[in-house]
Amino acid sequence: MSTPLQQNLLNLNLAGIQAYFEGLGQKAFRGRQVFKWIHQHGFCDFGEMTDISKVLRAQLISQACIKAPEIASQEISDDGTYKWLLRLEDGNSIETVFIPEDDRGTLCISSQAGCVLNCTFCATARQGFNRNLEVHEIIGQLYVANQVLRKLTGNQDGNNNDRIITNVVMMGMGEPLLNFDNVNQAMDIMQDDLGYGLSKRRVTLSTSGVIPMIDKLKETNPVSLAVSLHAPNDKLRDQLVPLNKKYPIKDLMDACKRYVAGEPRRRVTMEYVMLKGINDNEKHARQLIKILSGVPAKVNLIPFNAFDDSGFERSGMDAINNFREILMQAGIITVTRKTRGDDINAACGQLAGSIVDRTRRSKTYATAAVNQS
Repeated sequence: MSTPLQQNLLNLNLAGIQAYFEGLGQKAFRGRQVFKWIHQHGFCDFGEMTDISKVLRAQLISQACIKAPEIASQEISDDGTYKWLLRLEDGNSIETVFIPEDDRGTLCISSQAGCVLNCTFCATARQGFNRNLEVHEIIGQLYVANQVLRKLTGNQDGNNNDRIITNVVMMGMGEPLLNFDNVNQAMDIMQDDLGYGLSKRRVTLSTSGVIPMIDKLKETNPVSLAVSLHAPNDKLRDQLVPLNKKYPIKDLMDACKRYVAGEPRRRVTMEYVMLKGINDNEKHARQLIKILSGVPAKVNLIPFNAFDDSGFERSGMDAINNFREILMQAGIITVTRKTRGDDINAACGQLAGSIVDRTRRSKTYATAAVNQS
């Protein structure tokens, strides 16, 4: 465990670590060297960083640390998906998921311990909320996953051209745009050529629709954007995604237009969880077409992934296929997301972790479940 006097270098992007080394009386390039050792090579022992002096190594050992969340447990799905429960220093735990595919490897990263929002179909929301994650706890998920996967594959040279994790999605626990500064800095590290070398199109941030922060993200770090839409009208979305009461659909669609303005090839991904009898009929599909008119968007239909006492059911495949066909006939690019990792509760909407709920929301849901039984 780090001491209060030690600087956790995982908290610093490249500019930050260069400034830190200048504060030690060193040249900025020493910071670049250490940054590369940490993120490209996965080292956490200053003593093994052979291109810096022994004196500087000793100074770093006493004054700095490289501290990521610890793996509390690891589960592997029948389909090859990995889920890690990561323990934080304050006793909270978060979940991180790696999804391997033939042409990519996607890491799903959490941004909060729990979630401050209360989307009714999401297991994370049922856990309540404790706090925002720090930079080292966000980028630490990528750091830890890289270490585990490199050991499993024998690829430990840190070559970004032969990386195992090719894509990162900020779609784990929490609302990333309500932890903007820390998420933004972590995404800087993901994209830095001396870090993980991911392009902006390979980093995707998913939001429930925090409009002011969508606009700010465009100005500071315009990564790929996904919106957790899930309903085609305000009345239904108010129930499923309560944030909609503050930022209604029309305003959200306008923000999406602004986000990709001036870039004709870019689209915002609209995430739409398919809930049986709730949002999955032809009327809803027609409403969705209407609200997406003029919005450069593609739609990702997500079969609902069940969890205990959710109160929802997954739409049947016939309903999902019919919904997709209606959208595609209207010229909207639409795909049905393949469910991955649901046998280990690693699928979309199932991440729960283990947190100290400051909102008491988890107790409310538990009491309601007991009363209904």
